[in-house]
Amino acid sequence: MAHAATAHADSGHVDEHHWTSTGLNSRKIAIWGFIGSECLFFASLISTYLVYKGKSLVGPLPHTESQCMLDGKMQTCEAIFEIPLVTFGTAVLLFSSFFVVLALYGAQKGDRKMLLTWLSATVLCGLFFVGMQVYEFYHFYHKGLGYSTNLFGSTFYTLTGFHGSHVTLGVIWLSTMLYLAVRGKLTPDKSLNLEMAALYWHFVDVVWIVIFPVVYLMR
Repeated sequence: MAHAATAHADSGHVDEHHWTSTGLNSRKIAIWGFIGSECLFFASLISTYLVYKGKSLVGPLPHTESQCMLDGKMQTCEAIFEIPLVTFGTAVLLFSSFFVVLALYGAQKGDRKMLLTWLSATVLCGLFFVGMQVYEFYHFYHKGLGYSTNLFGSTFYTLTGFHGSHVTLGVIWLSTMLYLAVRGKLTPDKSLNLEMAALYWHFVDVVWIVIFPVVYLMR
């Protein structure tokens, strides 16, 4: 490997792969290290949610009717979750992981049409998920669930809000990749840039696979 790098340097070209002693690209190791730290971050948020789960003294609550303060007086509030909508949003997010794999394959093979088609589909799926979460937060707020209403509200908005911000960051990252692809600058030798964005996107999908049953399905 060292001999190849030397020969490559002698030929007058710059080695853009940045190989490390592990045989992996340094940027790929960096993104894996970042994802590892993010796993610990979300593990702490999920653990906090579970510790306080079911300990709210007032509503609204996720799965059952409860007494809550609404319009300045105590009222009976219905269960707040809309499971069908979130289930559909989850399916869209999971399909987007498959779409970004197809986009990466297209980038690596130099198939521009495949790259643009599936990367566009990935970005649209991400935008739908973010839009769904914005609608959900707006809807919950008007049903009486503010950030400081109860323990459920605080832990729910913190956990899902941080995940939503990560999805938003992923959409922005993939959108920049789409912009480069449209301009013809995401060539096979530059496909590592998309691969790193795809790794991050898979991460936010996997985190949601954990959050969805823990928050929305467990009673």
